[in-house]
Amino acid sequence: MPHLDVPAWAWAAFNAYVVGLLLLDLFGFNREAHEIEWKEAAWLSAFFVGASLAVNGVIWWAYGHDPALTFFTAYVVEKSLSVDNLFVIAVLFGYFAVPARYQHRVLFWGIFGAIVMRAFMILLGVALVDRFHWVLYVFGAFLVLTGARMFVGSEDAEDVAGNRVLGLLRRVLPVTRGYHGQRFFVRKLGRLWATPLFLVLVMIELTDVVFAVDSIPAILGITTDPFLAYSSNILAVVGLRALYFLLAGVIERIRYLHVGLGAVLVFIGAKMLAEPFLEPRGIEVPTSVSLAVVVGCITVAAAVSWAATVRDHRRAALPTPPGAPTPGGDGTAENAPVVDDRETAER
Repeated sequence: MPHLDVPAWAWAAFNAYVVGLLLLDLFGFNREAHEIEWKEAAWLSAFFVGASLAVNGVIWWAYGHDPALTFFTAYVVEKSLSVDNLFVIAVLFGYFAVPARYQHRVLFWGIFGAIVMRAFMILLGVALVDRFHWVLYVFGAFLVLTGARMFVGSEDAEDVAGNRVLGLLRRVLPVTRGYHGQRFFVRKLGRLWATPLFLVLVMIELTDVVFAVDSIPAILGITTDPFLAYSSNILAVVGLRALYFLLAGVIERIRYLHVGLGAVLVFIGAKMLAEPFLEPRGIEVPTSVSLAVVVGCITVAAAVSWAATVRDHRRAALPTPPGAPTPGGDGTAENAPVVDDRETAER
């Protein structure tokens, strides 16, 4: 598909639209620090999805069915891959014991920085592919390897306590012991101190850089059009905060999500690598097929995770037969007789 002829004013209008969504989120929906409950997160997520689909509708009206379907496919891919990022964010919030009422603020600024960084990376990636088309095949091979690695197991979050960047920040910056409201910096004894909330913000930014290395090549595997790749990725990231609070209570139950995401990455990477063999024969994988594969992989992973969770709950609810040993934490029976090794040795 040739690149869309998007005028400069449309780029400016889209960026203004994104800024408006961010300002509405920060100063409208979350003017005061508070804990975001599930119901509020649900309608916030619905709002941001609706705002994204509105842009999708404008693309369909201005450029037709195929670009609109491409935008939607790229949006679904990025939204799905972003869920894996939420696992690491949950680990960071737990390690730093971030109060629930402050989590939205640090997520807001973390996502704001991610938007700026991803905009640069996407436009750079599109420029590289346009100038050196073979880079697309490098991205494809990288996605296949990354997806295959995710089949084995989800990429575990690095040990937060042993993170080198975190250790460097603590050596360079004076950090307060506790939180000071929503503030990232405070002035004490004539000196500027960073709060733990600032450390969390830095770690979230670094986490997004790591995940962008996977997600941006995946988006370029769907489309290399600058506007479609940029707008779909940015809008998927804008709604990430609401999605986190929506899934915070059930995120650990999506145990097989990494398998579905791995299948998505392998499919997109394989499609990119197969292009030199399919294009000369006039064969092209339709965007609708790509969308069906992506949705199917995520749906199957979510369904299997849900079924496994229900199975575990049913097993836990079963009554223990009278006299049956209760498994302990080390795999032994808690009510098994204890043998004194010294007495046995004496015998």
